[in-house]
Amino acid sequence: MINFLNKFMPTVVQLGWTGDLGWGTSIVQTLYMTFWSALFGCILGLLFGIGIVLTDTGGIKENRFWFNVFDKIVSFFRAIPFIILLAFIAPVTQIIVKTQIGTTAALVPLSLGVFPFYARQVQVALTGVDKGKIEAAQSVGATFTDLIFDVYLTEARSELVRVTTVTLISLIGLTAMAGAIGAGGLGNTAIAYGYQRSDTAVTLVATFLVLIFVLVVQLVGDYLAKVLDHRAS
Repeated sequence: MINFLNKFMPTVVQLGWTGDLGWGTSIVQTLYMTFWSALFGCILGLLFGIGIVLTDTGGIKENRFWFNVFDKIVSFFRAIPFIILLAFIAPVTQIIVKTQIGTTAALVPLSLGVFPFYARQVQVALTGVDKGKIEAAQSVGATFTDLIFDVYLTEARSELVRVTTVTLISLIGLTAMAGAIGAGGLGNTAIAYGYQRSDTAVTLVATFLVLIFVLVVQLVGDYLAKVLDHRAS
């Protein structure tokens, strides 16, 4: 394999594995951005998604004011293209992490970029919960917390895994876009050291690695969704 790469893809080998430009460094940076932005973005998205469902008409905490607050914030951030969001919240990023470039700085726009998408996915998943089960739980004295964790989140767990999988795949694409403007990762490698230098080999390898990440996330997500699907048990 090394001989093949040295012969047909010498620039791929020249980047090496370690160092600021190494493949290993780019992979770690991509995983770093994906993990932390997924954690922050999905927590925020889950909270907003739950808030929208609970305060919507017919929800267990129906409240038009708070519904409009949750709904409009999600719609606002979802309407902003990610590449514009990067520049739009640059001052906020500067305040939070004291810099506007690098992998850590990318976590702020990535989290805000993914949370509205995830919030809408959560909204759809929780809206699909059988109203009869909610009413049955209320009739036996279930508390507000019980309804959220034992009814909504439990009944929708399989669908939540599916939408989380879709969100993670979308987020991997966003990390590549963030990398293209200096955040590091495989996106930066593909653009700065592949496309801009007309090096097709580097671009292809970076793209292939991103596809592997997507495939792994999809396979794991599909498996977990199937395991957690109460209808299959």
